[in-house]
Amino acid sequence: MEAEKWGRRIRAYRKLKGYTQESFSKELGVSVSILGEIERGNRLPASDLLERIVHSLKISLEDLTPKE
Repeated sequence: MEAEKWGRRIRAYRKLKGYTQESFSKELGVSVSILGEIERGNRLPASDLLERIVHSLKISLEDLTPKE
């Protein structure tokens, strides 16, 4: 359940910033399949990947963190 919330928020911000899964995964240095697993909620992103995500999207970790 937690992973789904993170995934939905990451996908929403990625789309809002105009990235495709392919271009965003390339910028993050991960495979498209890993990004897809995260966005579908099948995998939680590691803390170092979260840092790269918020840096690339130019948002804060607080913006990305799912609300309770």
